[in-house]
Amino acid sequence: MPRIIIQNLGNFIIDSESTDRKVIELIHENGIDWMHACGKKGRCTTCKMILVKQEAQLNELTERELFYRSQNRLKPNERLTCQTQILEGEILIRVAEINKFPHLQYTE
Repeated sequence: MPRIIIQNLGNFIIDSESTDRKVIELIHENGIDWMHACGKKGRCTTCKMILVKQEAQLNELTERELFYRSQNRLKPNERLTCQTQILEGEILIRVAEINKFPHLQYTE
């Protein structure tokens, strides 16, 4: 069962039965506001997540993620939530400082 834990949102836990959904879809379906300026199309990096711990099998990096990595806009421990699927297991993630919303309470 895929599991997402958002560390700097009070260790918010999202469990899902589905492995064919993008991480951002699972986050939004669970009532968490997560930035996505391009409409979840992989045209920007505003939806990026920082992978703190990965005990999961994720889909391969997409063409868009490889493009942003080549431009140093996506670090090795970062993925785009609109491009990433958890095939099985658990990830511990953080919202990047630059992508935090002012109306949400973040924890450290």
